Amino acid sequence: MLEDLLSGAWQSVVFGVVGVALMAAGFGLVDMLTPGRLRELIWVRRNGNAALLLAANQLGIAGIVFTAILTSYSDFAKGLASTVVFGLVGLAIMALAFFVLDLLTPGRLGEIICSDEPHPAARVSAATHFGAALIVCACIA
Repeated sequence: MLEDLLSGAWQSVVFGVVGVALMAAGFGLVDMLTPGRLRELIWVRRNGNAALLLAANQLGIAGIVFTAILTSYSDFAKGLASTVVFGLVGLAIMALAFFVLDLLTPGRLGEIICSDEPHPAARVSAATHFGAALIVCACIA
């Protein structure tokens, strides 16, 4: 009983570290896709457009990590591998979705996201990011 508890706690720590690392990678991805620095845009300038896109990205990555863990059953190694692989795939798909949306719409999406004025394109971009993550979640299950 105690051994199972300690094993489960250790696995939670490992999955948590991997999940946080993937979310940090998601932060880096959004930072790379948008002009300017997210730290400045969100925490100093209080830019709602950038915050919405980052929030959708973070929730999307968390959903992918959740789904990968949930579907790994009791095989820790398989769950950890699928979490890493599908997390990275999710980030790539989200970046692709951003670029495709940018190609299909007028203006430069990154510049629109960084605008201090609220813009409907931020909501569309956030939905695109989160939708891309949901597609990856469905592929895991």
